[in-house]
Amino acid sequence: MQRSNTTLPGSGAGQRGERLMWLTHQRVFYAGLLGAAAERTMGGYGVYVSPAGAPPNRLRIGGGAWQTGELFVVPPQVPHRVESAHPLIFNLLIESESVDPARLPGYLQHCGPVDAPAFVQRMRGAHTHLLALSGRQSFEGLEFDRLFFGEALAPRALDPRIRKVIDAINADPAAPTSAEGCAASVHLSFSRFLHLFKQETGTAFRAFRAWKRARSLLRYVRQTSTLTDIALDTGYPDSTHFSHSIRQVYGLKPSDIVAGSRRLALHDAAGGYRQ
Repeated sequence: MQRSNTTLPGSGAGQRGERLMWLTHQRVFYAGLLGAAAERTMGGYGVYVSPAGAPPNRLRIGGGAWQTGELFVVPPQVPHRVESAHPLIFNLLIESESVDPARLPGYLQHCGPVDAPAFVQRMRGAHTHLLALSGRQSFEGLEFDRLFFGEALAPRALDPRIRKVIDAINADPAAPTSAEGCAASVHLSFSRFLHLFKQETGTAFRAFRAWKRARSLLRYVRQTSTLTDIALDTGYPDSTHFSHSIRQVYGLKPSDIVAGSRRLALHDAAGGYRQ
């Protein structure tokens, strides 16, 4: 979430007022700096859109060839790298356990560049609309899915036992949650729990827990705490583990993410608004 040294004419100061992030438990909208990010592996559906008039972004899935486009969709747990020649990029994150993959809109059921001009325009328009509201203390009352997709995305039906575990992790991603403890809490054997969790969510328990912990960093990007304090607050045992895990997920060092968020208006559904 930090831009590279590439800067277009007319960018810079004018771009700073356009940076915002809307963070909820199941969705994220980020309009800000991308930076020279290395390969990243997100735990949710990643949707990338370039601003109007900007050059197309570039995407590489794993070790594949570079592709260009205005709109990219990357499913959960797929390693990828994104490059943007423009200082600003729009990025949606949709939590995998919150949506039925078979009932997603067609343009979200792909991996790579997608031709969906109506959605691209809707996402750019949503950014403009949120900017107009950004002086408020929160975006409370706005319906995230209807703003970006025109309708609520179909929820994923989950086994109640797996839902209980997911809700507990979402409520406190920093907690030292173990698979053994989760299995016991829902009266399942360890092996049965791991199998059922992967079957229900499409993601292995360990990868899911790691993603939720890394995702929780987004709530701290505007705080003045030291990186060591943020590491401890987000549940990492030390700064080394914190840095390694964050780089695997976001393709950036934690210090670069925080530095690139200095002028970001953060609207956190749980923690309020920070300018």
